[in-house]
Amino acid sequence: MFKQKRVGKNGKIFVMYKFRSMKNMSERKESPSYDFDWPDGVPDDFVFKSSGSNPNITKIGQFIRKYSIDELPQFINVFQGRMSLIGPRPEIPEITQHYNEQQKKRLSVKPGITGWAQVNGRSDIDHGDKIKYDNEYVDNKTILLDIKIFFLTIFQTFTGKGSV
Repeated sequence: MFKQKRVGKNGKIFVMYKFRSMKNMSERKESPSYDFDWPDGVPDDFVFKSSGSNPNITKIGQFIRKYSIDELPQFINVFQGRMSLIGPRPEIPEITQHYNEQQKKRLSVKPGITGWAQVNGRSDIDHGDKIKYDNEYVDNKTILLDIKIFFLTIFQTFTGKGSV
């Protein structure tokens, strides 16, 4: 299990659970650096995860990421009321602290295990598109949209499309 601080509804920090898919920090070839300098918000072309090969992802990690198995422990967060099944994916605090007002809009709803941005590109989209889809979801949130996202997620999970 892996625990990481994430930003939830209204900017509230919570601990999100996942299955570990990467090497421990002491074993990594590259350590993550979250020293961002964005005075006007997160750039639209920013990509947190790249679809290229990451030497820190384990062999099992590649498989569990492809089929989103690593996300299953997030049901604990749903049961705790910190996340919902559908909504914008929770972001790390080091990124949201640089959000501009338009980007903060996605924080007005509970984060989800899956969302509109995930079914429209998953890890293949940049930050600008992610914000666009997340804000579109916030503006048009309905039970029918949630059902559509749920079934599109199932399809993408079985095909492994857009996974990192």
